[in-house]
Amino acid sequence: MKIEILGTGCAKCHKLYELVLETIKTEGIAADVSNVQDIKKIMAYGVMTTPAIVVDGEVKVVGKIPTADEIKRLLGSK
Repeated sequence: MKIEILGTGCAKCHKLYELVLETIKTEGIAADVSNVQDIKKIMAYGVMTTPAIVVDGEVKVVGKIPTADEIKRLLGSK
């Protein structure tokens, strides 16, 4: 699974990145997580508000920090 955290480096973007890392670790989810800060790459996904989560090329969350439970559901964990 490939997870991209889209953001320009703001505090919320960093918080989301850390939350996703923590969630995949505690849930035992195998994933490659990257932090995308290039505005052209972010806009290529059609994202205009950050932070955002992209899972396997599909934008899942835009403009907010989901809860750990929401992240688990996004990643297919119960």
